[in-house]
Amino acid sequence: MREISLADVPGLVGHELGISDWIIVDQTMIDQFADATLDHQFIHVDPVRAAESPFGGTIAHGFLTLSLLSAMNFGGVPKIREQTMGINYGFDKIRFMSPVKCGARVRGRFVLSDCRFRGAGMLMTTYEVSVEIENEKKPALTANWITIVQFDPKDRPEGV
Repeated sequence: MREISLADVPGLVGHELGISDWIIVDQTMIDQFADATLDHQFIHVDPVRAAESPFGGTIAHGFLTLSLLSAMNFGGVPKIREQTMGINYGFDKIRFMSPVKCGARVRGRFVLSDCRFRGAGMLMTTYEVSVEIENEKKPALTANWITIVQFDPKDRPEGV
């Protein structure tokens, strides 16, 4: 995994910082997510009934696909050397573009679109993220993801 310096982050705005490895979304994952969220809609958990749908089988919950971004980020985006903790601040403009069919492979693509130093030891970052589906033209989802990087104030770059 690559590392970058906190001082390098502002210069990376507008650049793609990483692409995650592929993750297989199988029926076990979908069923476990359904159990965790109490969302047992047939299109997700009933392969026989879902086979008669326009999708031809079960599909992942949109929120399951969204939740995979944490793992995708960890595996695909460089670690900031001085970071002591990362905080999920939220999302803007989430769009579910295409269904993720059971058995599909997905990966995350991360473009740093903004960063701002806040307080003595925080950096707010915004990523334009997309979750790609292998061999599909349209992504599963797109969103603007806002995170906070916490660091020791002594590590704050000069001039920011």
